[in-house]
Amino acid sequence: MSSSACAGAIVAQLCAQGVADAVLAPGSRSAPLALALARAEADGLLRLHVRFDERSAGFLALGLAKASGRPVPVVTTSGTAVGNLLPAVMEAHHGGVPLLVVSADRPAALVGFGANQTTSQATIFQGFVRWSARVSSAAPAASWTAQAARACLLASGLGSRNPGPVQLNVELDQPLVGDEGPWPEVRAVTQASPGSVEPVVLPAGPRTLLVCGDASAEVGAQAAEAAGAGRVPLLAEPSSNTRSASLRSGRLLLGSALADEVERVVVFGHPTLSRPVSRLLARDDVELIVVSATPEWVDPGWRAARVVPAVLLEPADPGWLGRWRAADAAVSAGVDALLGRQRVLTGPAVAAAVIAAVGDGVLMLGNSQPIRDADLAALTRARVFANRGLAGIDGTISTAVGVGLASGEPVTLLCGDLTFLHDGNGLAAGLGERRPDLRIVVADDDGGSIFATLEYGDDRYAGAFERVFGTPSGVDPVALAAAHGLPACRVRTAAELADALARPIEGLDVVVATVDRAGRRALNDALNALAARVV
Repeated sequence: MSSSACAGAIVAQLCAQGVADAVLAPGSRSAPLALALARAEADGLLRLHVRFDERSAGFLALGLAKASGRPVPVVTTSGTAVGNLLPAVMEAHHGGVPLLVVSADRPAALVGFGANQTTSQATIFQGFVRWSARVSSAAPAASWTAQAARACLLASGLGSRNPGPVQLNVELDQPLVGDEGPWPEVRAVTQASPGSVEPVVLPAGPRTLLVCGDASAEVGAQAAEAAGAGRVPLLAEPSSNTRSASLRSGRLLLGSALADEVERVVVFGHPTLSRPVSRLLARDDVELIVVSATPEWVDPGWRAARVVPAVLLEPADPGWLGRWRAADAAVSAGVDALLGRQRVLTGPAVAAAVIAAVGDGVLMLGNSQPIRDADLAALTRARVFANRGLAGIDGTISTAVGVGLASGEPVTLLCGDLTFLHDGNGLAAGLGERRPDLRIVVADDDGGSIFATLEYGDDRYAGAFERVFGTPSGVDPVALAAAHGLPACRVRTAAELADALARPIEGLDVVVATVDRAGRRALNDALNALAARVV
């Protein structure tokens, strides 16, 4: 059997399973797969996206999979190329994203004998993939399509309700090119999804708060429906996709006396954004109920009393919800007044302007400080994405590019300057490669302002802070964008930012907003104090 036939069979089966997009980082050992993918695109079977940086390629595939809900293969050559996919695989594992790694490899007999670009890569993602398999060009042809079909099904989580990354490690022997021949005849392999589950009814009585962390639109809708039916307050993170039904200042209200009255918390999604929420979930005087339809659930304080696949709350005393809404309105007004008094452009002001400009469109939020600033902004109906599985800053631009390509809608990404620099290669796309309509708004404080709000921002550590936490780069994001041939501008006032955001999103452009970092800790302290004064 030839490597060309093996690669062709794998790609044909992936297309039969519904794969619509594939990402390729070029290399030599992966040549048969690259040629098969190019041929599949020419035949209208899928869209191919080529990137030279494997880490960016991995996060591009992640974004495509997040936005489409379909498995998306990322194809690499052997050796360190595969290792560069680990951050994206880890994020996909913790975020439940159907990422499919197709890693080309040498024949197993060459591993461990010093062959060029050859290492033990078949189990490199152990602990972070739902399933992995070796596929050999020397094996029977039936095994090639069977493994590819299984990989798609397991990545999608149809049978397990647990989507996530999988790996096909494809051992390709010489010769790597040859007569392709016609596409092999393949058929889609199907798997039944689990039946619907009856919700667990929670009786009224305990003073209940719903918390929704990072979640899909489907889970966000479930949280909103549960909160509405139960007439209980909902605290939702910006990437919960249920923010429009939640309390705007919920994070701040958890620092008030009102939060001390909570007796039961129902959790949806993956809440990781704030320490007040983590403390709430760890309280030993609160009954914690986690709603999860997958085998994974959130329990950071080891306090979960029940894990249920769905929930229905009996209507609570409306007075409880009314008190939270009144407090939320008062604190939200305080937030607006405090931010309005700032004489310089701040991170929360940038986030508020971006969210207002996006409206009900598509928004991607970078981690660290920007997503926390978005947590203070007015409520939004936008479709929101964020890499909150592990909440790293790597691969953010590439993920946003994938979201834009998969959704086909204009996307706005809000991120910090360090996040922007970390994935600068995500701006690069070869000649002829598709680009989404994507606006990147960089909140540029020349460093990591989030650390100023943590313990390390205390005056005791002032001597070391800038070098080991603040880490100013001195790199101008506008210049970096220009080096990639992208239109970019810098804004320094709210009016300039509003003008830049009012322009239609056409292609890829960059707006860099200069924001203050020196006053970040004082601003954060003032924001946190608002709830204590109002409630």
